[in-house]
Amino acid sequence: MNKAMINNIKSTFKSKFSTEPLMVFSPGRINIIGEHTDYNDGFVFPAAIDKGIVAAIQKSDAEISTAFAVDMNEGIEFFPDSIQPLHTEHWGNYVIGVVSEIQKKGIKIENFDVVFGGDIPGGAGLSSSAALENSIVVGLNETFNLGLSREEMIYISQKAEHNFAGVNCGIMDQYASMFGIENHALLLDCRSIEAKPFKIDFHDYELILINTNVKHSLSDSAYNDRRSVCESISKMLNIKALRDATESDLLTIKDQVSDEDYQKVLYVVQENQRAVDAGAAMLADDLEKLGELIFASHEGLSKQYKVSCDELDFLVDCAKESDQVIGARMMGGGFGGCTINLVSKTGSKLFQEAVTKAYKNKFNNDCSIYAVSLSNGTGLI
Repeated sequence: MNKAMINNIKSTFKSKFSTEPLMVFSPGRINIIGEHTDYNDGFVFPAAIDKGIVAAIQKSDAEISTAFAVDMNEGIEFFPDSIQPLHTEHWGNYVIGVVSEIQKKGIKIENFDVVFGGDIPGGAGLSSSAALENSIVVGLNETFNLGLSREEMIYISQKAEHNFAGVNCGIMDQYASMFGIENHALLLDCRSIEAKPFKIDFHDYELILINTNVKHSLSDSAYNDRRSVCESISKMLNIKALRDATESDLLTIKDQVSDEDYQKVLYVVQENQRAVDAGAAMLADDLEKLGELIFASHEGLSKQYKVSCDELDFLVDCAKESDQVIGARMMGGGFGGCTINLVSKTGSKLFQEAVTKAYKNKFNNDCSIYAVSLSNGTGLI
């Protein structure tokens, strides 16, 4: 947790509103493996990280509510009882969406002020949106004594994403951000919403994120398209979700769908199994096996599910060519954002220098590199 950031958010709030705020930290998340399986009722393997959103929040005596984003130096005002979505991709939708979803439960929200900021790079696939949503819902729950459970709160955050941001996300991002455990990853069953924590000892390796610093505009529409394909083929198979399908099941409808759609659903079935296998690898303390599964995940995401891009593929190819990396893949919705890399601590600096230079030469653009630690979930500071 970034102490300078916490102090900045708190002092900004006090200078604007002259009251002492409640302070909340909500982490971003990584996903070690299990990508695009969450909305198929499958398994994912996320972990909260030590980068996130800090929110300062308090009741307001004014006749209107205010939200201020420090990093963008931009604020919005709104009336909680008459909320309408803002234009597409505006950060304010994550704030007012949470308020709206709380009120749909028959809970009235009075006026409040919130100031927030973070150190999660936007568009990097680290779930800054879920961190923001969770910080708002936890802050409001505490401020107004709403009595919501943490389970209720993650669904409020998810519905805000669906109904105000227009992205039909699964529950993984909100869950990992809310329920993260320091030094653990969570094998989350997205059907039962039950998670098994796995303490991870990376031994001589560390987690490095490499941000492509690109975000291709296809992402939201392509995400929704793939979700639609998964749901339609589940109906063809007469199952609730692809989590219930086997590769043999898929063969029975192969001649009824396009090869492109067949490969998408085959990827989901195989990735779901990889997530389960990753848990076994962690229990066996077999980092080499975990790395193999991570590389295989990227191959499927790139060639079958087709949510990668040239920049992500290039970074993973660089990782494959390095003796210092035992696993790498794209992470998040796709079409940009980060790769996650399991890198030897002793060779990490050399690898980072080499990949930074190679990426610049290839794309005439800078990548950004972050080391992350596994963190506790959303809570009061």
